[in-house]
Amino acid sequence: MTVASPLRYPDTASAHTMTKRGWWLVALNILLPGSAQLLAGDRRLGRVGILATLSLWALGIVLLTIALLWPTVVYELFTQAGSLWALQIVLLAYAVLWVVLTLDTLRLVRLVKARPNARGWIAAFAVLVLVGVTGTAGYASFVAASARGALGDIFSDGPTLPPVNGRYNIMLLGGDAGADREGLRPDSMSVVSIDATTGQAVTIGLPRDLDPVPFSSDSPMHTLYPDGYGYQDHCDVDVCQLNSIYTEAELYKSDLYPTATKNNSEPGIEAMRDALEGATGLTIQFYVLIDMQGFADLVDALGGVDITVAKKLPIGGDEDLNGVVAWIEPGKQHMNGYTAQWYARSRHGVGNSDYDRMARQRQLQDAILKQVNPVNVVAKFQDIAHAGAQVMKTDIPQPMLGYFVDLGMKTRTLPVKQLELVPPLIQPDDPDYTQIHQLVKQALAPATPASSGK
Repeated sequence: MTVASPLRYPDTASAHTMTKRGWWLVALNILLPGSAQLLAGDRRLGRVGILATLSLWALGIVLLTIALLWPTVVYELFTQAGSLWALQIVLLAYAVLWVVLTLDTLRLVRLVKARPNARGWIAAFAVLVLVGVTGTAGYASFVAASARGALGDIFSDGPTLPPVNGRYNIMLLGGDAGADREGLRPDSMSVVSIDATTGQAVTIGLPRDLDPVPFSSDSPMHTLYPDGYGYQDHCDVDVCQLNSIYTEAELYKSDLYPTATKNNSEPGIEAMRDALEGATGLTIQFYVLIDMQGFADLVDALGGVDITVAKKLPIGGDEDLNGVVAWIEPGKQHMNGYTAQWYARSRHGVGNSDYDRMARQRQLQDAILKQVNPVNVVAKFQDIAHAGAQVMKTDIPQPMLGYFVDLGMKTRTLPVKQLELVPPLIQPDDPDYTQIHQLVKQALAPATPASSGK
């Protein structure tokens, strides 16, 4: 008689023995799936279950170790379509195997031989654990599938790019699309410059009414506007200023950027990139376009956002405040997507200038970054992934996501420096680009330790 004999060859006439055996088999199935079959059922099925379980445990331990020692590797792994697809298949396969093992364990238990008052408890416990484990694995597989789809929709397949002078410079455009507007136009423009080693970020805000605007020397727009876009009111649209460049390139100059669409961009975006390079003196590797209409959906998906409002702002209405439907009151507020969108877009009321709106939009962007945390993302992943695909367009290549996630973790721990190129520092209708370039260099310069004064 072996140790396994009471489990494999029980005294079926003893309800007490069969009840005790039933609890043991169910517990073994939970602790080490496949062990119940190995001891009391189909040993081949048991070996498959144990091998799959131990492999999954080993994979988890390896990933945890790598996450602790080399987190970038894990970030890269879980931001690539191939690895997410593999994870989805593994989780689904294990969920199916667990169902098979649990149902087979209940067959081995032979509930009819257990004490009547224990049968329901044994079955209920086994099914409850089954639902919990398979539900978790199924949801994790669904999250992997959603992530794979969202990442494919948002990010490009382009090559990785090195930093320039130790920094990654990303153009951030806020697209002002909404129910009351035709099409999309950039309403806020900034460059986020991130130190490729430390993660220290500097946000450089540019006013939309900047005029004239120089283009980088290698830009096709530079040939058309050698003295700058808007110089002596020279342009092909009604208003010659920074955010008009997007519209002009989209409507009249799209042939200057024939590869834009193939590279997950647009002619208007590429023209804006050239303009911001000329204005700041920086090389801009990537862009991110945020659609303010989808922005509301993202805020709702995150469960709202906390903002400290400095001054009373109207929701709706015209410049005379006719038709205002509500007011955003000063003080700390938890905003839903609708209110947050109006907080970013509101342009009327006392002391509400374009520059105030720029500052509010960046305040909102910072608040959303703080709202994004692992618990929030996992709990609302489907909504966030859907909203993200609607709200954002970028040419950041998917192979670089792991690196940028790791860099972003460093950025979150550091204060973000701000350089707003607005009055009184800069006069948008008469900008001094020598001064602007110098201000940008000073903002990006690393902090130096104070002198000891010997």
